[in-house]
Amino acid sequence: MVVAEGTASLITLHPWAWWCWAIGIGLALLGTTNPLLLILAATAMIAVVLLRRTAAAWARSVRAYLLLGLIVIGVRIVFQIVIGGASGETVLFVLPEIPLPAWAAGIRLGGPVTAEALMFTLYDALRLAAMLLCVGAANSLANPRQALRSVPAALYEASVAVVIALSLAPQLIESLLRVRRARRLRGDSRAGLRALGAVAIPVVADAIDRSLALASGMESRGFGRTRELPVRGSLILLLGSAMVATGGVFLLLSTRWWELALGLLGIGGIGAAWGLRLAGRRLSVTTYRPHPWTLRASLVALCGIGAAVVVWLGAATDPEAFAPTTDPLIWPQLTWPMLAVIALVLAPLPLTRQRPPAVVHSARNDTRVRSLRQFGNPAVEVEAGAP
Repeated sequence: MVVAEGTASLITLHPWAWWCWAIGIGLALLGTTNPLLLILAATAMIAVVLLRRTAAAWARSVRAYLLLGLIVIGVRIVFQIVIGGASGETVLFVLPEIPLPAWAAGIRLGGPVTAEALMFTLYDALRLAAMLLCVGAANSLANPRQALRSVPAALYEASVAVVIALSLAPQLIESLLRVRRARRLRGDSRAGLRALGAVAIPVVADAIDRSLALASGMESRGFGRTRELPVRGSLILLLGSAMVATGGVFLLLSTRWWELALGLLGIGGIGAAWGLRLAGRRLSVTTYRPHPWTLRASLVALCGIGAAVVVWLGAATDPEAFAPTTDPLIWPQLTWPMLAVIALVLAPLPLTRQRPPAVVHSARNDTRVRSLRQFGNPAVEVEAGAP
C-alpha cells in the first residue's frame, strides 16, 4: 500500500484548486436560469467527478448530493402545484381549490396549474440543485484532510470546524458503505426499511468512534496551543479592516463614488491580511509535507473563475439568453458563451491525470480490509496477510 499512497500523492491535485473550481461554477450558475446551461453544466461536473475522483469512500458523496438535488426539484414542483400562484394563461390542469379565510389573502390551495408558473419554478429549482451539486463535486474531488493542512494559521480553528462540517456527509456515506459491505459478507441480505435498524446503529457507533479518535488526535497534537503573544493589536486591526471594507461595499452599492469605494475595499483587504498574519503568529502550527500548489492547480482554479466571469458578462449583454422568460413561454437558447462555460467546466479533464488502475485496486482493497477489521470479520487477518 506504500507504493499506492506514494503514487496517489503525485497525481492528486491541490484540494483548494478543486474548491475554487466548484465555487466558480456555483457563482456562474447563480447568474443564470437557462435550463440547457444548468443541465449541461451539471452533467459536465458529474463527468469530471467520475473520471477524476479517487478510490476513497468519501469520494462517492456526489451521488448523495445528486439525490438531494432531485429531491429539491421534486419538492419545489409539488409546492408550486399545491400552493403556488396561477400566473400565466396556459392551464395544464385544475385541482380542487380549498377556500381560505380573508386573513390568508394571497395564498391558494389547489386551483388551476399553469405551464408558465410550473416552468418558472422548475428553472429556479434546477439552479438550486446544480449549485448543490457543485458542493458535492468539491467534496468528492478534494481531500478534506489535505484542505485542512493548507489553510492560514490564523484561521486554523475556524477551518477545523468548517472541514469537519463539510466532511460530515462523506464520512457518513463511507461508514454506511462499510457497514453494508460487512453485512453482505456475513450473509445478511436484508434491504430497504427492514435493514434500517441493522445499519443505523453501527453507523452511529462508527460516528462516535470517529469523534473520539478525532478528539484524541487533536489533543495529542497540541491543538489550540498558542505562544505568549499579545492579541489586542491583531483583533483591533481585524475589526477596523472589516469596518473599512464594509464602508467600501456600502459606497460601492449605494453611490457613484466607486473610486473611494475601491480604495476603502483595498485598504480593508490589506489590513485584514496583515491582521491575519499577526494573529497567525500566536499559533504553533507546523505542516508536514505541505501539498504544493502547481501550475495545473492554478489552471483548474482559473477555469471555475473564468466560467463565472463568462456567465455574468453574458447575462449583462444578453439577459434573455441567460434568463429566459417563462411568461410567455419561449424555448431556451444555447449560445456560444454558454458552450464556452461548458468547456471551462470540462477543462480539468485534460489538465489532470486519471489514477492508474493498479492504484485504484490497491486503495479499494485497503478500504475493504479496514472495514472488515473494524466490524469484526475473523477471516480478515488471513486475507490481509497480517501476523
